[in-house]
Amino acid sequence: MRELKNAGVWVGLVILIIAGTLFWQSLSYDYYSNYGPGPGLLPLWLSGFLILLSLLYIVESIRKERIKLSDIFPKGAGLRKVASIFAAFIVFLIIIPYTGYTIASIVMLFILFFREYKWYWGLGISVAVTLAIFYVFQSLLNVPLPENVFGL
Repeated sequence: MRELKNAGVWVGLVILIIAGTLFWQSLSYDYYSNYGPGPGLLPLWLSGFLILLSLLYIVESIRKERIKLSDIFPKGAGLRKVASIFAAFIVFLIIIPYTGYTIASIVMLFILFFREYKWYWGLGISVAVTLAIFYVFQSLLNVPLPENVFGL
C-alpha cells in the first residue's frame, strides 16, 4: 500500500509505459536494410534500454527512496504559477487553429507575464518575443508556422 503513495514508483511506471509503447512501435520498422542497420535498430535498442532502466528505478524506489506524492506538488503561490502555465498552454492549443501562431503566442505569453510585469511591459515583451520567433522560423529557417487569414 505504501508503494501507491511513492512518487518514484509512479514516475517509473509512466516511463515504463512510454518505453513499452516505443518498443512496440519500433517493431514495425525494419531492423536491418540492404545498406546496413535499418530505421528500427536505434528505437528498438533505446526503448529496450529505457525499459530496463525504468524497471531498475521502480525497484530502487520501492527498496530505498520513498518520495511522497504530496511532497512533490507545490503549494500556495507556486501552485498558482504552475496552474497559470498549464492554463496558458491549454489556451494556446485551443486558439492556435483559429488565430494562427502570432496571436496565440502573444496571448499565451501575456498570460504568463501579466503576473510578474505591468500589463504594458508584459504585452510588449510578448509581442517582441513572438515576432522574433516568427521571423527566425519564417525567414531564416524557412519553417512555416500556423497562420491566420492575414498571414500572421
